[in-house]
Amino acid sequence: MSTNPETVGGPQTPAAGTARPITRFAVIPSQRGVDPDRASSNGPAPVRWQRRFAALVVGTDLTVVAVATTTAVLLGLTGAEAADRARIYCGLIAAALLVATLPLCRAWDRRILGNGTVEFKRLGRAVATAAVLLALGGLSLMVDSVRVWVFLIVPLIGVLLGLGRFVLRKWLHQQRGRGRCQHLVLAVGSPESIADMVRRTRRDPHFGWQVTGACTPSGRGPDDSGTIEGVPVVGDLDSVNTAVRADGYRVVSVSQAPGWGPARLHRLAWELEGTDAELAVDPGLMEIAGPRMHITPVDGLPLLSLSRPRFTGVSRALKNVMDRSVACLLLLLTAPVFIAIALAVRADGGPVFFRQERVGTNGQTFRMVKFRSMVVDAEAGLAALAKANEGAGPLFKMTHDPRITRIGALLRKYSLDELPQLLNVLGGTMSLVGPRPPLPAEVATYEDAARRRLLVRPGMTGLWQVSGRSNLSWEESVRLDLRYVENWSMALDFTILWKTVGAVVRSRGAY
Repeated sequence: MSTNPETVGGPQTPAAGTARPITRFAVIPSQRGVDPDRASSNGPAPVRWQRRFAALVVGTDLTVVAVATTTAVLLGLTGAEAADRARIYCGLIAAALLVATLPLCRAWDRRILGNGTVEFKRLGRAVATAAVLLALGGLSLMVDSVRVWVFLIVPLIGVLLGLGRFVLRKWLHQQRGRGRCQHLVLAVGSPESIADMVRRTRRDPHFGWQVTGACTPSGRGPDDSGTIEGVPVVGDLDSVNTAVRADGYRVVSVSQAPGWGPARLHRLAWELEGTDAELAVDPGLMEIAGPRMHITPVDGLPLLSLSRPRFTGVSRALKNVMDRSVACLLLLLTAPVFIAIALAVRADGGPVFFRQERVGTNGQTFRMVKFRSMVVDAEAGLAALAKANEGAGPLFKMTHDPRITRIGALLRKYSLDELPQLLNVLGGTMSLVGPRPPLPAEVATYEDAARRRLLVRPGMTGLWQVSGRSNLSWEESVRLDLRYVENWSMALDFTILWKTVGAVVRSRGAY
């Protein structure tokens, strides 16, 4: 469960595999014999591992700024005393501005370190602010050497800062994959909503949420059991405050609690004020977060407002330009690979390309092209394999499909069979990032919600690919596509493209 802290006060999770939005974010102290380094300390916020990680981020940023500015000054020294003095001054001022703007732009806020795109947005804002201030100072003092700092050195330092953050984030994800550096969560609500939250947090271990306790209306789990998805039920809805004070929880996540209106939630927030706990409330708006979600105060009453999804405008025009430009560039760069695969497929017998009718924007059909990875009469043999279908919904899935050729298995493993779809992107029927292009037979079974996938162009990659591809159920595939449609942004596209590289290399769910 996550959202954009710029709009509703919490962090934003990775583009892929995240859960529903909440209003706040918190970390949790150790409890029930959990290793302090695997969760937190019993002291006040921030927890021990979070303090250490924040200190590591700050130290890395300061080191990058110091080393980069010093190196730039030394490399720029020419021997002319006046010029050298100007470069040294520019370096010192640039370093000072970067060190000042990072905390001012909240790029060191512990709540956003290691999660979501907000960390990098704030980092970029800090670097841009430092560059602008440096440019204004150089312009007012007529210092010529400031230009190279504004347009080259400071942006390069920003890239190095981003790389440092990325390396630290990957280290944090590794720790969380081992069960360390976790945010332990007390979930409050119906057994169904708690079970959903537990499953979501387990699907996304890199986010670091671990539900370790639950409170339900009856104080019991489904069928009067004492657990929900293996998580112990520690009390009913009236026991939340007692459980927090007894066990030291520092985040309480409330979702779909029957009978809990605004007044009851407000009273719970008051009750938690004497503790280190923070309250996280699921607004119940499925998969809507990020730039569309805002807090609008009306006479002191905070209302959650949603802006309409935008499928036209400048951002979409930029997406179109980026799609076709990148597709053209990739076609040129992969031309040798293209030719080699075409020869290999041709040597296997039959045509090189496989063309299939798919459904695109607003239900319009188009011919999607791929390298052929199956035998020539694969479509005719589908009916005979119907009983072996491992998929749910209208999708056909088979781990060891006998129709796949030897070269086709290799192409599918690394998604090389999809390279010709760059031609579809260049032609405007597909995008680099978008929902999975469905078959007409699939669209015929769509419910109203699933038809929203057709509001945008289908993509070569998307949340479905970076989240497991064929390992996903039909419901999960639809959910991820709808999340993309509802929350599209250029930042989300770049995040998915970046994650696609890792998904292709790992070949997870590719068959």
